Amino acid sequence: MNRKTILSCIPLALAPFTGSCDHKETPPNIIFLLTDDQRFDAMGYTGNSYISTPNIDRLAEHGIIFRNAYVTTSISCVSRASILTGQYASRHGINDFNTDFSEEALMKTYPLILKNQAGYKIGFIGKYGVGLEKQPAEMYDFWGCEKVIQPRYENFDSTGKMTHYTDIVNSRIEDFLSQYGGEAPFCLSVSFKAPHVEDSDPRQFIYNERYSEYYTDLDYPRPESGGDEYWKLFPEKFRLNNEARRRWQIRFETDTLFRESVRSYYRLIQGVDDVVGNLTRRLDELGIGENTIIIMMGDNGFFLGEHGLAGKWFPYEESVRVPLFIYNPLEKEENKGRRIESIALNIDIAPTILTFAGLKKDPGMQGEPLQNTWKEEDPEWRDRFFYEHRFDHPGLPKSEAVISPGYKYINYYELPDSSREFYDLRSDPGEIKNLINSDVHYSQIEQYKRMLDSLRLTVK
Repeated sequence: MNRKTILSCIPLALAPFTGSCDHKETPPNIIFLLTDDQRFDAMGYTGNSYISTPNIDRLAEHGIIFRNAYVTTSISCVSRASILTGQYASRHGINDFNTDFSEEALMKTYPLILKNQAGYKIGFIGKYGVGLEKQPAEMYDFWGCEKVIQPRYENFDSTGKMTHYTDIVNSRIEDFLSQYGGEAPFCLSVSFKAPHVEDSDPRQFIYNERYSEYYTDLDYPRPESGGDEYWKLFPEKFRLNNEARRRWQIRFETDTLFRESVRSYYRLIQGVDDVVGNLTRRLDELGIGENTIIIMMGDNGFFLGEHGLAGKWFPYEESVRVPLFIYNPLEKEENKGRRIESIALNIDIAPTILTFAGLKKDPGMQGEPLQNTWKEEDPEWRDRFFYEHRFDHPGLPKSEAVISPGYKYINYYELPDSSREFYDLRSDPGEIKNLINSDVHYSQIEQYKRMLDSLRLTVK
């Protein structure tokens, strides 16, 4: 089944785009949708001609799209903590899968602030992803999360019937809206597992069988930097027992593996798109679509074989860039359909949500309300940002980086000095040519090195 066929068989539903930001009768409902391991170009609205995401695309195209959205660290547990707190990992201190938020830190997350300061009903559905022993279920009005680090895609009942986890998330959204859809305002955070792999299963990308005929004719090209010659450009210390390379061998080493992995990755995203379509229809049925803001983002990117890698973890574009849009039916008409070039970060989500609810951001938040990028056009908005990856794994070298629209400086700080990199993203968007030893770029490299040292101190 090709993309055109898929588009023709999925119905679309969307509330009429009416209302004004200046004449709100009640505080808006807010829904935050988070996908897991979805790279920045894996949506139709981002220009991907291979994938079909019509429900998501329609929301995005009538919303505000952030073309340069990034995460400050590319691993889910840490990024999710940054989304909830509006803080860098250097401040919130979550750098593994087992560390829980303290009660004090939980009270500074955007859902609890909304509940305690603005009277919002709050719900969380799906993969919570931060810690394990002290999940804050009792603090929420609705809690739809398993007490596991990573939910399983296939879930069997006592009769042997299987329900895919994306369908479970869909059902819990229905339950939440049935219970709280008439009690505005509410804030619902939905955290999909898709399109993350099932690491312990040899199938890896376990999609719902109803999508098995989708993308069967997809002939997605291997990435330019996917050959062995690009993998061998990394220093020997980087390549030694590298976990991302091991996973590349499982998913992308042969042409057959590569094609099936990409098709299955897209099938998982197809399931998310259907859930978004069900969500918008349900909001319309309840008569609350015109007062409900929907924000959608990925928790980090994902390599489809670029640089000879799989997974994420490293500060290359496929790993750190994510899709992000805000659909707000209350927004002024001239802002609907805008494309924002300003750098948006995962730490901006919490202050953005609080601003929509009429609250100021918590003083400990390091992100900024994204509304400033189109309402006030803040002249001091960031033109670069600090990236950090401090997750402790012997096969994943730790790194820091300074990333701007034009250049990127990377430091694998536990490896020898030869493990530094500098890229001109304007002429080399695929980050193929490391310019770290370029005499022509010497002054820029030194400038970015100083920036890195300075920014490292400011994010604590």
